Parts: sequence; structure tokens; C-alpha cells
Amino acid sequence: MIKLTSPVDDEAVRSLRAGDTVLISGVVYTGRDAAHKRLCDLLANGENLPIDLNHGIIYYVGPTPAKPGRAIGSAGPTSSYRMDPYAEPLLQQGLKVMIGKGSRSPEFKQLLQKYGAVYLSAIGGAAASISECVRKCEVVTYEDLGAEAIHRLEVHNFFAIVTYDSVGNDLFEQGIAKYKKI
Repeated sequence: MIKLTSPVDDEAVRSLRAGDTVLISGVVYTGRDAAHKRLCDLLANGENLPIDLNHGIIYYVGPTPAKPGRAIGSAGPTSSYRMDPYAEPLLQQGLKVMIGKGSRSPEFKQLLQKYGAVYLSAIGGAAASISECVRKCEVVTYEDLGAEAIHRLEVHNFFAIVTYDSVGNDLFEQGIAKYKKI
């Protein structure tokens, strides 16, 4: 198990390999398609982002409201392929880690290599369990998007698996190849 602390270090990110399991602590921002589009529109218009993505982490999630005594409600990953069109402008801002579920495009995987970033998978169906690692949750921008607003999460030991690393390895392809041999 590899421990990562955000903001993440370039060397730590580049040392990760597909199949590694990680425990993330520190700040993680949430974001889904609508928020990603707004961020990229700002960049396209030469404006600054409302969050600092340099060496940052984005988790593709739309959390539910917190129950009393909790920092966050259910916080399961969403399908990530919808964020592919927005990846490069955010990677250019220094984004290093993206967390979600499901496969991504070949173009996205090439961008990870170009920018020295990684894509991690959170466990789909484990939304209640994932929420237990969130110590604090606050909306930082785009409140009008409701659950899809950008939240700033403070997490401790958020579990994820390296799915695509910065040198081109793909855990999905490795898994398929392994079972084709059986």
C-alpha cells in the first residue's frame, strides 16, 4: 500500500504503476462533467481557475448531503469517460491525479504520459465506505450545480487503485491479458 499526500509530488506520481494500491490523505477536489466544462471555459477565456489544481487531485463524484455528525453523505465514483474532453486543459494546470471508475479513451491515456499524471479507480458500489475517509467537506465553487458543485474534501486514507500510470500501463488491459492466458 502506497501513501500519497496532496498536493502530490511529481516523483511519487511518476513512481506509481498500474495495479498499485494507494491511500490518499490531504485535499481532494470533487468535479463532474458540468464543473469540468465550466473550468475549461474559464481557461479558454484566459481566466484563472477558482481552485488550485497544481499537483492536485480531482475525484469524479457528486456526493449526497451529509447525515448529522458526518462530513459527507454517500460518495461513490462516477463514470469517468465523460471527463475525457476536459482533461488536457486541467492537466496543463498541473493536475496530477484523477479518481473515478471505468475505462478512459486512448487519447486520455496518452495525456497521462505527456503530463506525468495518473488515473485511479475508486471502488464502485462502496459509496458509504468511501465517505468514512472524508474528514471535512465544503463547497468551494459552482454551488448552483448542487451535488455536482466543486467540493473541497479533506480525506484520510482514501483507498484507490492505480488504473493507468504515467508510463502507459493499463490495469484493465493487464487484467484481460492475464485471464486470456487461462
